[in-house]
Amino acid sequence: MSPLAARDPNETDEDREAAQAGQDRPILTAIDHVGIAVRDLPAALDTYRDAFGAVVEFREELPDDGVEVALLKVGESFVQLLTPVDDDSPVAAFLDERGEGVHHVAYRVDDVAAALAQLTEAGLEPIDEEPRAGSRDTSIAFVHPGGTQGTLILLVEG
Repeated sequence: MSPLAARDPNETDEDREAAQAGQDRPILTAIDHVGIAVRDLPAALDTYRDAFGAVVEFREELPDDGVEVALLKVGESFVQLLTPVDDDSPVAAFLDERGEGVHHVAYRVDDVAAALAQLTEAGLEPIDEEPRAGSRDTSIAFVHPGGTQGTLILLVEG
């Protein structure tokens, strides 16, 4: 049974065909990382090292986003710990409002611009109107959580 056929037992053949129309391949190709907002990055890194044996694969400050990030390799994906470096960054506001925890889920895509256009056409609201530079020399764009069951989505190319 194909994954599409397993999607909904009440779906008709016509529904399945309509869902696949114009899509030779899914937009999302893999989970790139899960972003976890933390107040104290060194303490969080200590926890992940001591409890899980995790090793930092990549660490970078992103001044345009007002954050410092550390990526921990988990299988083919990453856990990204992110902490604000500016009190007025979106991550600082997130921490003040919701506390520490999952901030976003990042998916790999072949082409961020094309994925963003397709998702916008499907009715999702982009936060980034155009792709922009991300960590690790990637191209990224955020999608608003209002259309994705409350989850902030990050598209990652590269």
